[in-house]
Amino acid sequence: MSPISALHLAAPPGLRPELADRLGQAGGLRDLKETELAGGAAAVSGQSFSDLFTGLAREVSAKQAAAGEAAREVLAGGAVNLHQAMIAMEEANVSFQLMVEVRNKLLESYQELMRMQV
Repeated sequence: MSPISALHLAAPPGLRPELADRLGQAGGLRDLKETELAGGAAAVSGQSFSDLFTGLAREVSAKQAAAGEAAREVLAGGAVNLHQAMIAMEEANVSFQLMVEVRNKLLESYQELMRMQV
């Protein structure tokens, strides 16, 4: 399996619209041109890959913070319903799991590249 095909991901729900549109048009990362993925630069919106991944990590962190706040509101008897808090917590959990899986795929791809003989 090539490193680029290892990066194939479908656009998950909750992904930023411009990235989801780009992935949808390209059929996933697998179908992007190799030049768009080379050198660590993402072709999406002219951002570097590190900026893109940092933004996704911040979104996950924000969802986790919102879920924590919703749970605190439920415990304090606030205006947040239990089902809304549970939905927020599950959304944060799924977002975190997605981020971890993306990181794992990237790490596997990097390791595969390092094993290639020159």
